[in-house]
This record gives sequence, structure tokens and C-alpha cells, in this order.
Amino acid sequence: MLYKLNLEHILFLDIETVPQKSNFSDLDENTQMLWEQKSQYQRKDEISAEDFYDRAGIWAEFGKIICISVGYFTFKGDSRNFRVTTFSGEEQQLLKQFKNLLQEHFSKANHLLCAHNGKEFDFPYIARRMLINGMELPYKLNLFGKKPWEVPHLDTMELWKFGDYKHYTSLKLLAHVLGIPSPKEDMDGSMVKSVFYQDNDLDRIITYCELDVVTTAQVFLKLRNEALLDDNEVKKV
Repeated sequence: MLYKLNLEHILFLDIETVPQKSNFSDLDENTQMLWEQKSQYQRKDEISAEDFYDRAGIWAEFGKIICISVGYFTFKGDSRNFRVTTFSGEEQQLLKQFKNLLQEHFSKANHLLCAHNGKEFDFPYIARRMLINGMELPYKLNLFGKKPWEVPHLDTMELWKFGDYKHYTSLKLLAHVLGIPSPKEDMDGSMVKSVFYQDNDLDRIITYCELDVVTTAQVFLKLRNEALLDDNEVKKV
């Protein structure tokens, strides 16, 4: 099935998220209480809600999106390019820009969205944050009433599972075992909050996010037994 998909019909993406506030103490009393309740199961009793707040960015109810990086293939004759761009800054604005991209260029029935662990994280997170920001969901993210085979989403982690629902494989590990050259990253996901709030270095986060988009596309190519992208084929737009 993967071999039949047109690469030009797929939008590869990745998001980076942070807690809504830089510190737990910045939250109002009600939100603090709700965070304490929400995080109770994962943090157990040994860790306070305040100490666990560094992880709040992984929940759409307590986090926000600071950038969405996307990538897509273009072909002209024998030439293949992978174009990468990022929407960043104020959350509502970047969500609107991303929605416009979907509606204007990836709204047809044969268009698909692809991310690593996207079905568990990226796709629902974007949809929830759009609703929280008072936005109507674009067709590609509105799953209400859709049958499983009608959902226009691809997930490289799900493809690697081969039906094993107990298996989790990070993008970095999957790229490693598939022999995909590791990009020169100077950070990892655990550092996003501090780089954003303490270092105020959104550009560094964007670079990290875009590298993950390229790696996701590389994994997808590998799963199709196709040649990997070289540096000259990746274009920042």
C-alpha cells in the first residue's frame, strides 16, 4: 500500500510544545488544582505537582504549540526536492497559518498528513489547541464520524509497529536501526521548555523541529525501500 502513495500528496509534520506558563506558580489557583489532579497518576506521590510541571507541555489542556514544521516532496523530471518550512510565534496565528496551508494545498481526498507518533500526539494536540483557540477544525483534522480507513493520517511509528500495540519506538531509535544518518542536533525534546523560556531561543527549537520532519520523511522513504534524501535535496522555504 505504501508503494502506491504519491509522495507529493503527503504533508510531513512535527510540532514542539511547552507548558502554557514558564512556572507552576504563574498559574491561577484553579489551574494549579486541575494540573495536580491531571498529573496525579503519572507523578505518583513522590513528586509534587509543581516539580512535575516541566512536563505540562505534553498535554494540550496545559500546554501550547510554539512551532509547527512541515515538509513536502516536489518532483520535476528526475529532480526530487523536499521543501521544509515552519510556522512559529504566537499560537493562534501559527495555527491559522497551518490551517490555511491545509485548506489551500492539502485539502483533497488523496492528501495525507504524516508524523511520527502523530496519531497519539501531533494530530490530536493540534486539533485540541485549535478548538481551545476558538478555531473551526480543517477537514484533515476533523475525525468526527470518520471510519478508521477514512482518516487521512499516516504515522511512521504505527507503520513500524506492524500491529503490535505494545511497542513504542522513538524517531531517533527508528532512524538509527534503519541506517538513516543522524542529523546534527544540539538538543532533545526534554530541553524545549528551558530553551524557550530561559534561553528565549525559538530559532534553535525550529531547527530541531525541522530536522525531525526531515527524519520522518527519511523513515517513510526507508519503509518504501526508496533512496534517502541527500542534503542537496532538502530545501528551506
